[in-house]
Amino acid sequence: MDIILLQKVENLGGLGDHVKVKGGYGRNYLIPSGQAVAATAANIAAFEARRAELEKQMAEALSKAQERKEKIEQLLIRIVRRTGDQGRLFGSVGNSDIAQAAMNAGVPIEKQEIRLRSGSLRTAGQFEVEVHLHSDVKARLKLEILPA
Repeated sequence: MDIILLQKVENLGGLGDHVKVKGGYGRNYLIPSGQAVAATAANIAAFEARRAELEKQMAEALSKAQERKEKIEQLLIRIVRRTGDQGRLFGSVGNSDIAQAAMNAGVPIEKQEIRLRSGSLRTAGQFEVEVHLHSDVKARLKLEILPA
């Protein structure tokens, strides 16, 4: 399936790129989420008419992501959890726990933006968590899990 990207999509292309993707990915994800349109003659003409507007929106989204990155990287989040003998948590700390702690600190982060490489955190200590704000902007959040 040939599509035109309406925004930058990670590992696929940038604004205005004509790319070929599998039909299901295009019809079921990219087009319904507003990230792409089918590459028909009418859609190509409509895209070219809106190109300047879309580029302006992309620039605004990038600048907002840069501002959020600065706030997030200055933040230190502390979460207190009960632990066992060797510092292992009773339970774990996941994306929703980190997002809620950030919200309580005054910096809103969506749980979908948080990337935990090895899954939920199960030990007390200090961690750096990657926050994916934009396809070009990734922030490092400092997280400290303290034993209760």
